[in-house]
Amino acid sequence: MARAPAKAPAKAPAKTAAKVPAKAPAKAPIKAAAKIPPDNVAANAAQRAPVDAAKHKHKLVRDSFTIPKMEYVVLDVLKLRAAKLGRPIKKSELIRAGISALNAMTDKLYLATLETVPSIKTGRPKTASGAKAGNTA
Repeated sequence: MARAPAKAPAKAPAKTAAKVPAKAPAKAPIKAAAKIPPDNVAANAAQRAPVDAAKHKHKLVRDSFTIPKMEYVVLDVLKLRAAKLGRPIKKSELIRAGISALNAMTDKLYLATLETVPSIKTGRPKTASGAKAGNTA
């Protein structure tokens, strides 16, 4: 019987030049808000908020904070109170409602309310072993 001709060895794939990552397009410089005086930025933003809410979705910001245990318990009490009133609410919604209530206060009432809140040391609590969380050897 006749033998089939031997196959030629497979060629190694041709090396291609290393790809150079494409440079990100340069961002346009941020323009200063020259139209709005710095002392009125917050007031003007608050006035525009209802108009902007109808047109655009708001960008969400994730944040964390430290709160005394007793005040944290009050959040749960307020959540239960809202549920009993037929309006279940999430913690974030409750905090946002509080921010809205503070924003609606007069300056005098706002300052009086701030005086009732004691200042606390911020930051993450230390772990029981004294080592920082996430730094295990």
